[in-house]
Amino acid sequence: MNSTNWTNAKLCDVANLVLGAILFLAPWLFKFDAGMVSTNAYMTGLAIAILAVAALAAYAVWEEWLNLIVGLWALVSPWVVGFQGTTAMTVHVVIGAAVAILAAIEIWAMSQQPPRLTTHS
Repeated sequence: MNSTNWTNAKLCDVANLVLGAILFLAPWLFKFDAGMVSTNAYMTGLAIAILAVAALAAYAVWEEWLNLIVGLWALVSPWVVGFQGTTAMTVHVVIGAAVAILAAIEIWAMSQQPPRLTTHS
């Protein structure tokens, strides 16, 4: 991966860390109902943040695929868990879409310029 792609990947990972933290704190910030809605926000936000920290520590393509899956979960969870029409739904959909889009961009960038497996040119 060249230095521009590496920098862009790190920026995406930092953005994911911020998004994960916002989702984790959302039950307090937006006064979600206690129970499944708050638990979903805590667990999904924590997963996004942990994956972002892992990517910042040691970049791996599998991490982007997991981010895509977790982002898609956050996006569809209001309908699966059943909290449509709430502030919690809006927060989950916006953050889930952002995480999924960032992961898709990183996966696409990796497919355009795969990382080298050796240090030789």
